Amino acid sequence: MITRIKGTQDFLDLSVYNWILQKTKKHLIEYNFHEIATPLLEPLELFKRSLGLETDVVSKEMYRVLSDTALNVRQAHDQRADDSENICLRPELTASIMRAFINAGIQETPWKVFSAGPAFRHERPQKGRYRQFHQMSMEIIGSESIMQDALFMAMLDTLFATVLNIKGYALLINYLGTRDDRAEYQKVLKKFLEKHSAELCDLCKQRMNSNIMRVFDCKQQACQKLYTAAPAIIDVMAQESVFEWQQLKNMLEELSVSYSVKPTLVRGLDYYNKTVFEFVSVDSQGLGAQNTFCGGGRYDTLATQIGAKNDYPSIGAAIGLERMQLLLEAQNSLISHNIKPALTVVIPLSFEQQPLALQIVQMLHAEHICADVIVDKGSVKSMFKAADKMGAQHAILIGSEEQASGTATIKNMTTGTEVNVPQRDIITHI
Repeated sequence: MITRIKGTQDFLDLSVYNWILQKTKKHLIEYNFHEIATPLLEPLELFKRSLGLETDVVSKEMYRVLSDTALNVRQAHDQRADDSENICLRPELTASIMRAFINAGIQETPWKVFSAGPAFRHERPQKGRYRQFHQMSMEIIGSESIMQDALFMAMLDTLFATVLNIKGYALLINYLGTRDDRAEYQKVLKKFLEKHSAELCDLCKQRMNSNIMRVFDCKQQACQKLYTAAPAIIDVMAQESVFEWQQLKNMLEELSVSYSVKPTLVRGLDYYNKTVFEFVSVDSQGLGAQNTFCGGGRYDTLATQIGAKNDYPSIGAAIGLERMQLLLEAQNSLISHNIKPALTVVIPLSFEQQPLALQIVQMLHAEHICADVIVDKGSVKSMFKAADKMGAQHAILIGSEEQASGTATIKNMTTGTEVNVPQRDIITHI
């Protein structure tokens, strides 16, 4: 038997997933975003430049695909082809969206777009983390105002609290400052880490010399305990950055957005600067250790990192759709009654009533009523059992008497009550 690839999943019921997409898309459109789509296949160089060579995504987790040209080179010369001939399955959507913005020569900014679809990372599968996963990515390209950051987080907070009705979550924020701020902070942080090097895990010792701020992403409890005493970047930021950071917090308070400052929050990708944030579940149910369901921040220099002539200050975020679904399913008996429309089934009692049953179900569909017809089940009893398993709210019974009199017997599957109505009144009754 052939089974699915490790770290992937079959979606056999997309009702919750589609409900999340539908609600989120509607919310974003109300904030003047529009939907785009980018390819699953992208140049490997795009993510090397944007995410950083020392990030786990690029160094360990990329699904690389050799192009025909590169494959021919390797076969002919038994050597690795140049990276320019390599392509990959996208590990995230933000860099792809910025690449699309540059390629299309978009002039009108801010460019407010969203895109939803799969991304791929070769990492250890666990609850809420898959090798093929799905994201909703939202980007505002070409706006440097700190007000945009506050409005963006407020928009997401409203989505989660009001539209999707998520309980028990928190917004964590931090400020990474400018490039100069980070260069100064890295010196201070390195002195701290060197002083405590004996307490660091091997990975943090490696990151200390390659991508120092990523030590804060360490999962080791001993390291995290140490980092609570680490110097904060706010202590070395220039006055302009300190002022902007305070502005951001003031605006969030003006918008009644609750937040907590997490000085060690850096996110895992190199293109972030200034504002970074995460929405995390504070409830142990649902996500377990993978408690972040939305994360993002500002990326003011990403455009030039991937080859544009000019910078386009931008802010964006991605929602993990699988994590969102796990969270909603754990918190509510859900929305189930809101997700699936009420089902009406038509039951013909014999072969002679099947044509009439088809006409009735077609009439229901014409009025946009969710309906189905039950055949192939043998006895009437087995048909009603099938209707019950399908979760039908009403069953329309068509027998010889109903056929002759032009009526239908409608059974309420919840209460068990039955009523006989003219066939022309079925829609009104349903």
